[in-house]
Amino acid sequence: MNFPIYLDYNATTPVDERVFDAMKPFYMEHFGNAASSGHAFGDRAKSAVESARATIANAINASPEEIIFTSGATESNNLAIKGAYRMLAQKGNHCITAPTEHKAVLDTCKSLEKEGVKTTFLSVDNDGNINLSELADAIDEHTFLVTLMHGNNEIGTLHDIQKIGECCREKGVWFHTDSTQTIGKIPFDVQIMLVDMASLTAHKIYGPKGVGALYVRKGCKVIPQIDGGGHESGMRSGTLNVPGIVGFAKAIEVAVSDMERDIAHCTHLRNRLWEFLKSLGCVTLNGPNPLTHPQNRLPNNLSVSISGDNGELIAGSLFNVAVSSRSACTSASSEPSHVLRSIGRTDSNLTTLRFGIGRMTTDEEIDYTIECMRSAVE
Repeated sequence: MNFPIYLDYNATTPVDERVFDAMKPFYMEHFGNAASSGHAFGDRAKSAVESARATIANAINASPEEIIFTSGATESNNLAIKGAYRMLAQKGNHCITAPTEHKAVLDTCKSLEKEGVKTTFLSVDNDGNINLSELADAIDEHTFLVTLMHGNNEIGTLHDIQKIGECCREKGVWFHTDSTQTIGKIPFDVQIMLVDMASLTAHKIYGPKGVGALYVRKGCKVIPQIDGGGHESGMRSGTLNVPGIVGFAKAIEVAVSDMERDIAHCTHLRNRLWEFLKSLGCVTLNGPNPLTHPQNRLPNNLSVSISGDNGELIAGSLFNVAVSSRSACTSASSEPSHVLRSIGRTDSNLTTLRFGIGRMTTDEEIDYTIECMRSAVE
């Protein structure tokens, strides 16, 4: 067992060896620019990009031309929300989201306030769930977009994307979902779920950092946020990260192929950890109960809050275990987690830990983690 033990797979993942092997030739051998035509190097790069586009599209039941490559989910969220508003500004200036969204969504909505956009924040219950009736009532003739994530990066809550999609489609409103935490981890089908746009990234599914995509349904079009060359069907200019795109495609291919096994593996280890933690008596679960409502939670996520001195003791015992005391997207801030505040965790005397289980996590690593916490409590 190597130290430190990594249990922060909701923040990022190591690159799978199969992914790395697929990427290597495109760094030194097939290094052409996918936009360069007329010679073998450019043609080889373009062919690799289009093959990857088809692989990613197939994984979510989309068409290749509906996949727009970006630098990651943050850019995809910006392109979806800002691009939709600027495309649909004549329809209205009303956007709907939830206070538990990723900062890449919340801050994007906030930035649009300068352009006159008004955002409705749906209420969430103590597990982070929205109320579908409240969503339906919030949509009006000025609503241009509903943006709600599929799986929450901090507390693991899964929204019922299909029902949200049905509501939006019935109301004639575009629906965007940040699917960063769920693509390749649980089934995701854009046709069944009726999403108009979905943000994806590679580094959460054992792919490289710095590459992602935005699914944009046929019939929808967003105004580009980056000018300069009209790449990606005119929606995102810039030289494509060919090795990253190849790695992204391989990562999602492996993830879909291994999904059933990965779900079983992560669920088993996550539940073992929760069985121990709930026995301590001083621990509060954040998000849906993984034992009674596993379908409502990411299979690899466990977030808990521990009260008083017990929290500091237990957190301090994990110096050899890499866990998150807050999400990676807000770790640069000293403010309490906006997600925890939204579900009623406002006690400043709580220590919150997020455990992210991964494909490479072992039983021995969970045993060690449990023993560290057990010793601290004793």
